Amino acid sequence: MSLTAANSKRKRSVDLLAALRSFTWVSETGSFSAVAVERGVTQPAISRQLSGLEEYLGVRLVNRSTRSVKLTDEGRKFLPSAHDIVNSANAMLDAAKQRRGTPVGLVRIAVSIPLGIHLGRQLASFFEKYDGLSIELVLRDHYGDLMEDGLDAEVRVGPRSDSSLISRRVGSTSQWLIAAPGYLAGKPQITHPRELIDHSCLVHHREGSDDVWWFADPASGEEIDVRVSGRFSANNAAAIHSAALGGLGIACLSHLIVKDDVQTGRLRRLLPDYRPRRYPIYIDYPSRRTLPPRVKTVIDYLHDIAKDDPLFWP
Repeated sequence: MSLTAANSKRKRSVDLLAALRSFTWVSETGSFSAVAVERGVTQPAISRQLSGLEEYLGVRLVNRSTRSVKLTDEGRKFLPSAHDIVNSANAMLDAAKQRRGTPVGLVRIAVSIPLGIHLGRQLASFFEKYDGLSIELVLRDHYGDLMEDGLDAEVRVGPRSDSSLISRRVGSTSQWLIAAPGYLAGKPQITHPRELIDHSCLVHHREGSDDVWWFADPASGEEIDVRVSGRFSANNAAAIHSAALGGLGIACLSHLIVKDDVQTGRLRRLLPDYRPRRYPIYIDYPSRRTLPPRVKTVIDYLHDIAKDDPLFWP
């Protein structure tokens, strides 16, 4: 076989796979134009691919009209085989990418609700860069078993609790004391953490003594502990956030979930000089040696987000 003939045969094979993909998409959408928009090509290009596929097979696959595109009987019978070929080709490409270290697949990671809300605003650029990756966030304010829960990683606040896991430090918590202007209206200005005893505080139940809030004295550096109370508490940070916006009291929440409200005036930050106690933040995962590229990529991304936010670091 001549080099020209070999190149021509290889080109036809590549075009055949593209035509099969277009055929399966046209069967789902019933529209050449919709497939053209999805693939970023012109409508005549999709039509030519389908015509080439029909010529290659020697049968008519679709009936075209000005209003719709419908499969012929031969097209309906051929569609399952076309799907099998396209799916097999996609699987081979994904396997090749994984062998080259390209991150491909689903990553399940548990994060706190404030961090999950923050990530939801950040992930668009990440997905543009890694089109083979998918992320499932498990939002929770408590900790479970990484293996039993089928997780690839978990963001944990506080000291390490499982020595069998690998932990990567990504910063420290940064909480703000906040309240809505409606709650503060008509009340004396709060000048010291001890004055919180006289206020309705919104307690976020997690683990330990959640009704004791700790602050660093700006003069001495020593910690001040205050036992707070109020008429509303919850085990969910988003519920505490909503209660604060509704004027039910004073809350101590991650800056990730309240900073936009502080900037717009929906919430006011209180006692900024008395910094709430900071806790280390780790990403836990099972093993460094067998860490898949997809998981490593997401862990590196979370680390970079924290690194770029000075509030995560003292």
